[in-house]
Amino acid sequence: MRRILAALVALLLLWPGQGAWAAAPVFTLPALPYAVDALEPAIDATTMTIHHDRHHQAYVDNLNAAVAGDPSLAGLSLEQVLSRASTTPEAVRNNAGGHWNHSFFWASLTRPGQEDEPSPALREALVRDFGSMEQFRSAFRAAGLARFGSGWVWLITDSEGKLQVISTPNQDNPLMDLAPVGGTPLLANDVWEHAYYLKYQNRRADYLDAWWSVVDWSVVSDRYAAR
Repeated sequence: MRRILAALVALLLLWPGQGAWAAAPVFTLPALPYAVDALEPAIDATTMTIHHDRHHQAYVDNLNAAVAGDPSLAGLSLEQVLSRASTTPEAVRNNAGGHWNHSFFWASLTRPGQEDEPSPALREALVRDFGSMEQFRSAFRAAGLARFGSGWVWLITDSEGKLQVISTPNQDNPLMDLAPVGGTPLLANDVWEHAYYLKYQNRRADYLDAWWSVVDWSVVSDRYAAR
């Protein structure tokens, strides 16, 4: 009888939702696509290490814990979780946003001077909707400075195909069903203090200005083409 009970326990531990299977993480931290010092001098290596290895990892860990406790979210992709953010617990909303936003952010950056021009099609759209590249950058900078506390600045295409600059609080993003302006994200900048404070202290404007030197316009242009 003891052997039978032991065998049953072993089977239960391998059943979906139990034991080792239940402990397996659903979401994982993506590796940076460049070395931690690759974005210097705009973003220093210490900030990159802490930002990626600690802050982003914490969002991933907390998201996995939150999703594990909510059967209605089992098996959903990150984008599917975001699309129902208005109905999820705050821990899911915040950490799912934190994971997606940071993954998108890392992929938007490259070494200074590598890809510093948008494609002709994207440039044409930016000039069409903002008046000029300079006016686009000015609008993006203004949105970053105007974001009170922590949040993000985005370049998106809205439902009508127009480019817009918007800002979201905390870890919200334009993919969430509760976003004031929804759309397809093309570019984002993190204006949480942990993204820049070690190097720039309270000089967010300096960070916003320096950040343009590491934007990977080839990635942004590809996102625009695929919208």
